[in-house]
Amino acid sequence: MKSLSSIAVSPHLLAHYATFQTRLGLWRLKRRVGLRRLAWRWFVEGSDAVKRSVDIAGSLTALIVLTPLLIPVGIFVRLDGGPVLFAQTRVGQFGRLFKMLKFRSMRPDAEQHLAALLAANQHGDNITFKIKQDPRVTRIGRWLRRFSLDELPQFYNVLIGDMSLVGPRPPVPREVALYSLADRRRLHAKPGITCTWQVSGRAEIDFPGQVLLDVNYIESQSLGQDLRILAKTPKAVVFGSGAY
Repeated sequence: MKSLSSIAVSPHLLAHYATFQTRLGLWRLKRRVGLRRLAWRWFVEGSDAVKRSVDIAGSLTALIVLTPLLIPVGIFVRLDGGPVLFAQTRVGQFGRLFKMLKFRSMRPDAEQHLAALLAANQHGDNITFKIKQDPRVTRIGRWLRRFSLDELPQFYNVLIGDMSLVGPRPPVPREVALYSLADRRRLHAKPGITCTWQVSGRAEIDFPGQVLLDVNYIESQSLGQDLRILAKTPKAVVFGSGAY
């Protein structure tokens, strides 16, 4: 059988045939790329849906099971003076602001005294702020922080979608304003109640170390990794290493 090029045809027809072949090749390429993109989108959205389902089930269960603990903790905080809950503006995924809930562990005027304590910051990066024996922390607040009981109201933040059970801890806007472009990578995931560095030293890990662990988590996150971090969290809470 003779090929099209061996048959006496007009150059115009050959040009049309070449155009057709080019378009056919491009269509096949786009189809392969499109299928791969679709498969990746299904994978990512499926993973997000599974993570969100675990967040809803886990936070709802925690709020129900921990109710007998939440009530007396709230009473003790109230007896220590001031409001029971503290709603602080935090920076979530992709820079979205939200109100993170905590049992109040500091004096009501704590933010007003922050500037006077910055010189004693034990994190040399001057982005995050942590000092031992913070004078703003109340008597009951020291116990709450020791066992992370002040974080329990954040299960509500998880339930409504502001946070996840596992993810980088949400920073305050003051800290984010000092972030480098590389530091902002830790904002690419939804913030969590617990994270890699929370079960690996907590406040003893400086800011660069936190960023490194957070970015490693984001780049390799999976349901299995989340479950491993959640499994390590109770031990970290009970022994309170790095909590202050």
